[in-house]
Amino acid sequence: MKAIIAHAAKDVRIEDYPEEEPGAGEVKLRLATGGVCGSDLHYYHHGGFGTVRLKEPMILGHEVSATVTALGPGVQALEVGQLVAVSPSRPCRTCRYCLQGLPNQCLNMRFYGSAMPFPHIQGAFRETLVADAIQCVPADGLTPGEAAMAEPLAVTLHATRRAGEMLGKRVIVTGCGPIGVLSILAARRAGAAEIVATDLSDFTLSLARQAGADRVINTKNEPEALAAYSADKGTFDVLYECSGAAAALAGGIAALRPRGIIVQLGIGGDMSLPMLAITAKELELRGSFRFHEEFAVGVDLMRKRLIDVRPLITHTVPLANAISAFEIASDRSQAMKAQIAFN
Repeated sequence: MKAIIAHAAKDVRIEDYPEEEPGAGEVKLRLATGGVCGSDLHYYHHGGFGTVRLKEPMILGHEVSATVTALGPGVQALEVGQLVAVSPSRPCRTCRYCLQGLPNQCLNMRFYGSAMPFPHIQGAFRETLVADAIQCVPADGLTPGEAAMAEPLAVTLHATRRAGEMLGKRVIVTGCGPIGVLSILAARRAGAAEIVATDLSDFTLSLARQAGADRVINTKNEPEALAAYSADKGTFDVLYECSGAAAALAGGIAALRPRGIIVQLGIGGDMSLPMLAITAKELELRGSFRFHEEFAVGVDLMRKRLIDVRPLITHTVPLANAISAFEIASDRSQAMKAQIAFN
């Protein structure tokens, strides 16, 4: 089979890779669609992010949907031919964090397409994939593209849980890539009363408005637009920081009211923090990393049409042209979510 393998920065190849067969409790899948994620772009452009670096060739990808082609012994909840969303989250279920109900913090996590451990955890951008049956969530009624959006949606649902009570809250979202726009959808579904979104791209902001943002601000064209929200110690109850940029974080913190909540999703490396403002306004800074049980929740919300991710899928390219998907996804003037069609 063919797989999309990163060897180094700007060196991603479509290469042959051996197939596997399912064992007990596993299923064999034929990949349908894979979405290019921000972390995939970090590997593509830079060979990693922060201190995480490629040390060996690694299959990319963790946002995928697939069709079940074979069932391993003991698998009864799935059917051959069924479309599934495949969760890349594979905690060990036995370490102390798993046993404390924190599987996203698993000490032995096998998250698809991650260079954090060595040997690296190979990703899911391959024509066939063997997965644990419990990773596979039935996606009947969804398109393969929608089903592949379950992973980034789960990231934002987890962040929304980390933010706490959302009903009636005023929310600011900084950074309107896929995670930022999905955060708007998640916050609105959780009951946010007002959502303001900021970014540097008019294209992504147009999709943020379409997703339900009450106001969008291009901070490159309107650098002083947030100032009005900073009066009297701030306005917003919750900040979703989705850019990983220090300037966006600082601007969002200035617009938060005392005892507001910062949820940090964007990962671009370490940042300087305005600690005086955090301390004086008694703000809470909450990290949000990956997800687990929110994955199935996201699939259910999409199947019920309570969250619609379809407008975010702006490009789909065939496997033969997969490398172009990474370039397309990097162009924020035209792309929100670029996906690769494996079938």
